[in-house]
Amino acid sequence: MTACPTGIAHTYMAAEKLAQAARSLGHEIKVETQGSIGAENLLSDNDVREADAIIIAADKDVDRSRFVGKRVLAVGVAEGIRHPEELMERVRSAPVYGRAEGDGAGTDSQAAPAPGGPGGGKERSVAYKALMNGVSYMIPFVVVGGLLIAISLALGGHPQADGGLVIPDGSFWKHVNDIGVIGFTLMVPVLSGYIAYAIGDRPALVPGMIGGWIANTGSLYDSKAGAGFIGAIVTGFLAGYLVQWIKKVEVPEFARPIMPIIVIPIVATTVLGLFFIYVIGKPISWVFTHLTDWLGGMTGSSAILLGALLGLMIAFDMGGPVNKTAFLFGAGLIASGHQAVMGMCAAAIPVMPLGQGLATLVRRRLYSEQERETGMAALFMGLFGISEGAIPFAAARPAQVIPANMLGGAVAGALAGTIGVTDAVPHGGPIVAVLGAVGGVPAFFLAVVAGSVVTALTTVMLVDVAERRKGGAEPVEAEVGMGGGAGGGGGAGVASRTAAAADSVSAPVSGPGRDAGGAGGDTVGADGDVGADGDVGSDGNDVSNEGAGGDEARGAEVLSGYLTGQTVKTQLVADEKKAAVREMAELVATTGKVADVDELVRVALAREAQGTTGLGEEIAIPHAKTDAVTAPVVGFARSADGIEWGSLDGTRAKLVFLIAVPEAAAGDEHLRILALLSRKLMDADFRARLQGAEGETGILRVLGEIQ
Repeated sequence: MTACPTGIAHTYMAAEKLAQAARSLGHEIKVETQGSIGAENLLSDNDVREADAIIIAADKDVDRSRFVGKRVLAVGVAEGIRHPEELMERVRSAPVYGRAEGDGAGTDSQAAPAPGGPGGGKERSVAYKALMNGVSYMIPFVVVGGLLIAISLALGGHPQADGGLVIPDGSFWKHVNDIGVIGFTLMVPVLSGYIAYAIGDRPALVPGMIGGWIANTGSLYDSKAGAGFIGAIVTGFLAGYLVQWIKKVEVPEFARPIMPIIVIPIVATTVLGLFFIYVIGKPISWVFTHLTDWLGGMTGSSAILLGALLGLMIAFDMGGPVNKTAFLFGAGLIASGHQAVMGMCAAAIPVMPLGQGLATLVRRRLYSEQERETGMAALFMGLFGISEGAIPFAAARPAQVIPANMLGGAVAGALAGTIGVTDAVPHGGPIVAVLGAVGGVPAFFLAVVAGSVVTALTTVMLVDVAERRKGGAEPVEAEVGMGGGAGGGGGAGVASRTAAAADSVSAPVSGPGRDAGGAGGDTVGADGDVGADGDVGSDGNDVSNEGAGGDEARGAEVLSGYLTGQTVKTQLVADEKKAAVREMAELVATTGKVADVDELVRVALAREAQGTTGLGEEIAIPHAKTDAVTAPVVGFARSADGIEWGSLDGTRAKLVFLIAVPEAAAGDEHLRILALLSRKLMDADFRARLQGAEGETGILRVLGEIQ
């Protein structure tokens, strides 16, 4: 598996290098690529199960959960390009992944599957990966928002006579608090948006986020409380699958370019928003109203029963309509002198974040590193009565975490009701006890501790049982917060599977003796086609023996017709990068497809500033997506002495391609072209023939091999 931050050429270069090395050593290999154009040649469960070892050459975090029980070698992406044969040898003695706490560093303990799949590498469902994608993007908003609110209360809050804590308006800490509130406000739309994004790609992001905002804004559908994170999960999935369905609708050719950026987002956002307001929102409002009336009828009943019920409600949806019903019910009775009801709520409020944070400490191996970090933040938020700190855990494992939260909340509420804890302010958590708002402080802390411990132990037990049922062994770590998306079958982290800028190649390697022709996948083009016998590689694809008429026909169709004799130059005059980019821009401008040469040069150089397009092996592929060009165009030129391009291997660029496409070009056409070029240019024989080709006709003949 290889991955680089920009997610374009290096993926395919590494894939081709690994495939070539495997063929030369007599190994069978299948290469999974996850470039910016999406995942291709995905590894099946059988592919992973039959592989002898896995090579990961990556400069970003990737998901290794499919490879538990396999020998895994992890290196940087450059190693996959420079030393593929060495990697084939080193992977034979690599540690078995899953024998350490998630990094495969190797101990002698039992290998174990990752949560959600057995050791054989069962792939996650689209729904699971989409949910994890949303959670991973939501976590920073929860942590930043919650901690800013907690810090502002701790350092800027002024104790009141009734035990409350108020931050003066216009003060520095009030502004810090407001920033934290914004973070909390955004976390629900972000959860919804990135669930949708993982299912329906970029066109689903806007309807997902707006749908999440609507779900969290109860006033839009006559409710005193929004649907919270549960509503966001619903809108995220609705938006993602709605966009998927719209994509299947056949439209005229002229309308296709505007579908993903205008038509699909507008239609999906409108339909989803109105559906939630008029169909889903009304029941939420009804639930809020009737729950309040029902609680009002229980005020004279058993304190234990009422406390348990309020604890269950507080813990259920953490900011949703059920939680808000219980909280507002308790807060509303403070003025009438019934402070015991708010005392029950106040004891239950911190149980969820404290319990989930404690769980990450009790059984660390059940959690990923980012989950453990989120757990520490949740503990801090719990001290300040910020129950939302537990939302990332509940969103990731609702079937295990929500029941555990509710049980702990019920215990805390029932204990508080039994002992007669009171709270004079509409807030909860240890902070209100420290500031003197709570009556019966020792009993309050007993209730909070008991509820938190029950939540933590129940969570650990339920998660452990769930993972044993799925995998038959103890889990190593979950995927919450591992970053990225869900679309590509799990090869890279959750972010890269959403067609974001992260390319990856998975390379299961089998030992000598198998058919080196490959079980498919040695040669995967950018469009997903797999060569039957690995033709794209050192064996050539040589079509240079065709007749002259065939050569001329090929010359007109090089790289889908974007490169012609008019955009080929046998020798560059420039001897440095900036001048070379301008010379190439002026070359492609002769086609009439460039409206602004200066702008094309500016955008291409801006891309160079993000990271060199010098790919090594004496190759550079500067590229730009800009409206300075009116149609896709590709130029090629050679440099006898080479140009310093900052390449990975330190070589000077002697083969230079310029790719330019307009912003409105359908799909990621420049990425497709880059993928085709990157693969073929890893063939040393192809590069030698391209370097030695005579004149424009000879160059076009060689380039015509790229298919």
